Amino acid sequence: MRGMGNMQGMMKKMQKMQKEMMQAQEELNAKEFEGTAGGGMVKITLNGQREVLKVNLDPSVVDPDDVEMLEDLLVVATNDALKKVEETTNSTMGKFTQGLNLPF
Repeated sequence: MRGMGNMQGMMKKMQKMQKEMMQAQEELNAKEFEGTAGGGMVKITLNGQREVLKVNLDPSVVDPDDVEMLEDLLVVATNDALKKVEETTNSTMGKFTQGLNLPF
């Protein structure tokens, strides 16, 4: 019955890894990520769940005659923040899924 002990050990390891993954995901979800554009004149803050928490605009970028520039800056800042969330998620959660080819 040596195989049963081995199976129990593997199950314990899997449960521990699952608990660690859940904790890491909770920490990522609570973390804030800031994306910027226009030299910091536009800042977008997201959480790890990719929800927008804050939008900060320098008054100098609010030009009623050039709304298109502000729109572009908002897109760039949002994409910058999303990229940071994705990179951090991949590096944090990737250690749990190395070699398994699993989505998270």
